[in-house]
Amino acid sequence: MKNKTYNRRNLTVVVSIIILVSACLMGRLAYLMIFKSEYYAARAKVLHERERAIKAERGIIYDRNGVAIATNKPVSTISVIHSQITDPEKVIDVLSSLLSLSEDKVRKRVEKVSSIEKVKSNVDKEIADKIREYDLDGVMVDEDYKRYYPFSSLASKVIGFTGSDNQGIIGLEVKYEDFLKGIDGQILTLTNARGVEIPNAAEDRIEPQAGDNLYLSLDVNIQKYAEQAAKKVYEAKQAKSVKVIILNPKNGEIYSMVNIPEFDLNDPYTLNTEVGTTLTSKQKNDLLNNMWRNACISDTYEPGSTFKIVTATAALEEGVVKLTDNFYCPGYAVVEDRKIRCHKTSGHGAETFVDGIKNSCNPVFIEIGSRVGAKNMYKYYDRLGLFQKTGVDEPGEASSIFHKIDNVGAVELATMSFGQSFQITPLQLLKAASSIVNGGNAITPHFGVKITNEQGDLVKNLTFKTSDNVVSKKTSDTMKELLEAVVTSGGGQRAYLPGYHIGGKTATSQKLPRGNGKYISSFIGFAPANDPQVMAMVLIDEPVGIYYGGTIAAPVVKEIFDNILPYLGIQPRYTEEEMKKNNIGEITVPNLVGMDLKKAKELISTYEFGEIHYLGEGTKVVEQFPLSGEKVDKNSSLILYLE
Repeated sequence: MKNKTYNRRNLTVVVSIIILVSACLMGRLAYLMIFKSEYYAARAKVLHERERAIKAERGIIYDRNGVAIATNKPVSTISVIHSQITDPEKVIDVLSSLLSLSEDKVRKRVEKVSSIEKVKSNVDKEIADKIREYDLDGVMVDEDYKRYYPFSSLASKVIGFTGSDNQGIIGLEVKYEDFLKGIDGQILTLTNARGVEIPNAAEDRIEPQAGDNLYLSLDVNIQKYAEQAAKKVYEAKQAKSVKVIILNPKNGEIYSMVNIPEFDLNDPYTLNTEVGTTLTSKQKNDLLNNMWRNACISDTYEPGSTFKIVTATAALEEGVVKLTDNFYCPGYAVVEDRKIRCHKTSGHGAETFVDGIKNSCNPVFIEIGSRVGAKNMYKYYDRLGLFQKTGVDEPGEASSIFHKIDNVGAVELATMSFGQSFQITPLQLLKAASSIVNGGNAITPHFGVKITNEQGDLVKNLTFKTSDNVVSKKTSDTMKELLEAVVTSGGGQRAYLPGYHIGGKTATSQKLPRGNGKYISSFIGFAPANDPQVMAMVLIDEPVGIYYGGTIAAPVVKEIFDNILPYLGIQPRYTEEEMKKNNIGEITVPNLVGMDLKKAKELISTYEFGEIHYLGEGTKVVEQFPLSGEKVDKNSSLILYLE
């Protein structure tokens, strides 16, 4: 009886435990099925879904006129899924043949046990369509985009390019990456536990979001004009390189930035110069990095005489020089134990401050530099932004290199006054010169103007730092007059264009180490001189033969301005002297139709036509161009048709 009671108790305990455990399990099951159903359903879906990215279309880059300069070309990405391949040898054969890849490379991808393996990206649509036609199990052909540059090498070192993943690598492409890149989409495919796609199962698709568009101040037409002029002098002078920057000195918008030789943005890994020997991987990478380098902002140099613009400004601001001050140049200046020569070794003789600027006389600037003093000179360097980067919206900007002020003695101050013994970038000097001639306001050189979305709606107006009164308006006005005189009757006369009132300054700076016979010839010009709308800078690195900036760099700016000033709507304003000297004016075309040739020639001789062209072998004028009564410029051509 006692044993029966004991067994009954044990059974009760066991049953109770079973009931309790079952209740717990039922409770847990109810919790998972009711309260956590969505969570585990989502996890199950993830386990049974394979993700494939749909690349987002990258934002388009436009110039100031809405011309597309960086667009997208539809391509495909070819991938393989190991678990779904039923005929690996055929897959290897087809892909290696159509994708121009080695069989070994394709085989490694095909035989690799992974959820999905990329074989090749940026595959042209025509080739991708051929692969689709084979309908190979386990081969995925997904849509993608490849960056395409319609103008090939135009402004290549400014615009930059993207890598195989469509991500910006250099230039504006990387600077504005966050706006341009977009958001990739996805294709979600259901699979079984072994990773094989479930037949007839619907795919989920998350659509990609295209990147935003970037509008620039860069002007395709101005860039073309500048590149043509730069390439012309590059070839004529067998130069190492030629750089050109053109901007609006009032607001800092950059219209053009040229680095000749440029490279093909659609083929950025092919060198733009011939290399005779076989290169190591490191050598080729070094050459590529140098080819991609935007030297206008990444390289520093001694500016030479163009920097006299800054020295003259500091002297006028400090009131230590007047336009009528007299100087004497014997061809050199003695500073402590140094004899520093003028470019005119025989000397300029007696001259005023105005003559000193027009003649680009070193002894004059050594004297006014000493009057300003190192402390005050550095004050204006700082005001004009020469100690800081310009803030241009391009990656890779270099910093200037100056002596510490405590180390600036009389000799250092003397050489700095005419642009030696320190280094700045071309864009830093252009920024400082802009402040000097625009009324005294500091600007930030830049390319970006605005960001829009795919539909063209404004996302953001891009703004850049400015500051007022870094130079007084009085000094600015004086400097504009002085620099116009340099072009009309000084060392910059080869940049003179009738009616356009160009101001500017030449420079011929010796490259380090001194005495190596290598120079940088340069010229800064702006127009119109009284109210500058455009400023240009040309640097010719290591020209062969004649190397003076006034001789070879100034004409380049003249050629550029001759093209772009009318394009920008800047009209010439001729003085009476210019009109007379250059025969400026209009004439009304007479009616010559019906006249015999002898009488027509007599009448033509009383007009100021240029070339006269006679078409036909007769003695009577039956047609003419321009037509009778039209107003044309003097020296215009006239065509007469004879019978």
